[in-house]
Amino acid sequence: MNRITTHTDKLKVGINSSSNTNCITCSNTNCLINRNTASKQIAIFSEEKTQIACKKGQQFIIEGAPVNGLFFILKGKVKVFRTGINGKEQIVRFAKDGDIIGHRGFGTDEYYSIGAMALENTVLCYFSGKKLQNILKNNASFAYDLMLFYANELNKSEAKVKSISQMTVRERIIDSLLYIHTKFNTLNGFLHIVLTRKEYADFAGTTEEQVIRIFSSLKKEKLIHTKGKKIGINDIGLLKKEISAHNFYLHL
Repeated sequence: MNRITTHTDKLKVGINSSSNTNCITCSNTNCLINRNTASKQIAIFSEEKTQIACKKGQQFIIEGAPVNGLFFILKGKVKVFRTGINGKEQIVRFAKDGDIIGHRGFGTDEYYSIGAMALENTVLCYFSGKKLQNILKNNASFAYDLMLFYANELNKSEAKVKSISQMTVRERIIDSLLYIHTKFNTLNGFLHIVLTRKEYADFAGTTEEQVIRIFSSLKKEKLIHTKGKKIGINDIGLLKKEISAHNFYLHL
């Protein structure tokens, strides 16, 4: 597995700073940096990023590595995970264009509590922690926007913990399918992200065998269809109804 560390002096692989995408003209309108480029101060700050290209399967945040900054996804798909008991991987969330990676360690912890890996060829925008802290101290609007982001993330995390503790395995797997559908949408009738059955299990907090069994049941009930690793949802309404008591939207 190819890996790069989060040390800025070692971020050599895939750097292409000479062709950095301009944040002002970037299409990721949900990105915190992009939303604040009307400020001349943020516009200048945005030019200080490092753009990094990661290949599919490349890990760009190592769990336990020193925190040096934040990553924003310019283009691609990423899984964020942490290691549990006996080395079992637990996927915390998935991320796409415009999302922030590594924010849980920024400003508080010395080391990342999570790891992050590209699920497809991905381009990242990296901002060093020192530069971010400096702009946060001098730009109240950007600091406020980041504070609201953290508050929203906390609300979603708490809602997810509450829901998962009350769900059956089948409900957790259905919840995961709906989350991924809402996060990535569909392409040609299938979810627009290809995951292994193990990755579904690591996200739903169950085993690969349980995922295979429940996917088989959902297929027999004509709620989903599959083609290799690809999964398509036939009836969003029925799946939502099955877990409606848990309000799955809260952890998107």
